[in-house]
Amino acid sequence: MTERSGIRRLDRVLPGLSRVYAGGASGAIVPLAWVSLLAVAAWKRQRIAQIIAAPEADGIVALVTMVVLLGITWFFGNRSSRVAPAEGRFGRHRGAVLGLGLLVLLAGAALLAPLLAPFDPNAIDLGAGRLLPPSAAHWLGTDELGRDLLSRTLYGARISLLIGVLAVAIAVTVGTAIGAIAGYAGGWLDTLLMRTVDLFLSLPRLVLLITAMALFRPSLPLIVLLLGLTGWMGVSRLVRGQVLSVREREYIQAARALGFGPSRILGRHILPNVATPIIVAATLGIGNAILAEAALSYLGLGVQPPIASWGSIIQSGADRLTDAWWITTFPGLAIAFTVMSFNLVGDGLRDSLDPRRGE
Repeated sequence: MTERSGIRRLDRVLPGLSRVYAGGASGAIVPLAWVSLLAVAAWKRQRIAQIIAAPEADGIVALVTMVVLLGITWFFGNRSSRVAPAEGRFGRHRGAVLGLGLLVLLAGAALLAPLLAPFDPNAIDLGAGRLLPPSAAHWLGTDELGRDLLSRTLYGARISLLIGVLAVAIAVTVGTAIGAIAGYAGGWLDTLLMRTVDLFLSLPRLVLLITAMALFRPSLPLIVLLLGLTGWMGVSRLVRGQVLSVREREYIQAARALGFGPSRILGRHILPNVATPIIVAATLGIGNAILAEAALSYLGLGVQPPIASWGSIIQSGADRLTDAWWITTFPGLAIAFTVMSFNLVGDGLRDSLDPRRGE
């Protein structure tokens, strides 16, 4: 008892330590995040002082983000010391915990890019700074314009992750609405909507994206919109199947008998009970959206210079794979680890939220 009380008191200094001591694998994320944020604050103390002395929009956002992340970490770390140490299925899924940790690291690095980036991501050096390999001065090397690749990769994470999250939000919203209406209404409306879904599924997504980008000037909002509007079909079929299995259950029949309308039944009784597969599909879809954006940027139809995204960085080094391999390697690894992390988290959520799966 005394030992546990002493460990809990240490939560005030290192949030979440008692959870790690109790054997919780997922709880290790909290103290690691806390230590990492404090290390960044100590490492970049001069940069933080510059932001406070001469405020700039990007720096203020990064500074506020750090304070908010520290507050969230402190809250969850101390909260975790007051709950039972038993882990859920997600916590016992080591791959999912690893994926979540990588995503937290990537998201934190993206949000804190103005503090972490050693150089301006768009600063050009056409002299001796061109095509430098990884070194102590430039950890990931420089590109053909002398721009620091570490800085561009950090800032590119912002764009790639933002596009992935917003595009999936649009896809899930549209797909859930169409799938729910088709599954609940049935009849001719179900047939019409599902044949429309089949039509869109028969068209190659990349061809649709290339055609749309060729007709309109590429921009960040357009990329997000197109990725969302070409990625909702799988979600709609998934939601329709779930709604078909739920709509005839006793509590739905009782809601109909009480005179509730279709919108209330769908919004308050059906969709909350089919949310699990939607969450899993959204998690897995973010990785696919990031890959699609990278493909568009590689073809020159995605994020336009000088804005950095992982795909556009790879495209800039596509013709220098032999003499400047680092330009494509590091953003490519960032994409690979991000997609892998989202897939691991999606698998963990599927295993932990699906009650039909065994322990």
